[in-house]
Amino acid sequence: MKINKIDKTTGAYRNRLRSSRITSVISISLVLFLIGLVSMILLFANRISDHVKENIGFSIILNEDIREIESLRLQKDLDASRFVKSTKYITKEEAAREFQAELGENFVDFLGYNPLLASIEVKLFAAYTHPDSLQSVKKELQKYSQIKEIYYQENLIHLINNNVKKISGYLMFFSMLLLLISIVLINNTIRLSIYAKRFIIHTMKLVGATHSFIRKPFILESMIQGAIASVISIALLMGIINLLEREFNFLFSFQEYDLITILILSVLLAGLGISFLSAWFASNKYLKIKTDKLYY
Repeated sequence: MKINKIDKTTGAYRNRLRSSRITSVISISLVLFLIGLVSMILLFANRISDHVKENIGFSIILNEDIREIESLRLQKDLDASRFVKSTKYITKEEAAREFQAELGENFVDFLGYNPLLASIEVKLFAAYTHPDSLQSVKKELQKYSQIKEIYYQENLIHLINNNVKKISGYLMFFSMLLLLISIVLINNTIRLSIYAKRFIIHTMKLVGATHSFIRKPFILESMIQGAIASVISIALLMGIINLLEREFNFLFSFQEYDLITILILSVLLAGLGISFLSAWFASNKYLKIKTDKLYY
């Protein structure tokens, strides 16, 4: 009869221990997922910023008497420039069709001629979209005799650059705040797990076990939980990236091996590092605590 009671008690204890470990792993996984999500935003923020900037284009209006072969030669020269990402040549007829579609009326028939000029739509690399860089680019382009006018929305470019700086600052502050909260949450989860075993620690001290011997299994268990939680959170993050790749393949892609590697390593190191430090400090606390404080 006593053996059955002992078996039931042992079984109940093991179930509670297993449940505690599962809860701890899930809690750490969710926190690491948040850390990974913020890390992913930070890593891809530069890509998003560059994408926005590189969609800022300006128009090069060509001279009226320029021949098409000269226009195409100029386009090739622009494509070879260090600051140009892409170009698109628009003939007078194409410009008229586009303007007619926007206007909703056939202005060419009304005027009797096409007043629009051929142009080249230019998009720059992100590094050259700063207002000062654009001025330098504009001066360099003005050397071409085939160009009549260069047009771009200066106010819009200032607005985009200012907003990118603000968003980057807010994002960095939010990331640091979330990282601090995440560390506290993981630390509390592990501390609670070790708190439940404080009497075991005390018993091991009474039988003469050294501090390093007592500390070792708690640190090892916490790091195993951290590793499992890291794998779970990484799997969730890869699912998020896969989903984003389908919708925004120009921003998020598994082809970005360097960014994906940094993301995986940051989550894994965060899981192992925070788990190790939390277990170390928590076990030290209960190794040094007095007997009468164990009941509080």
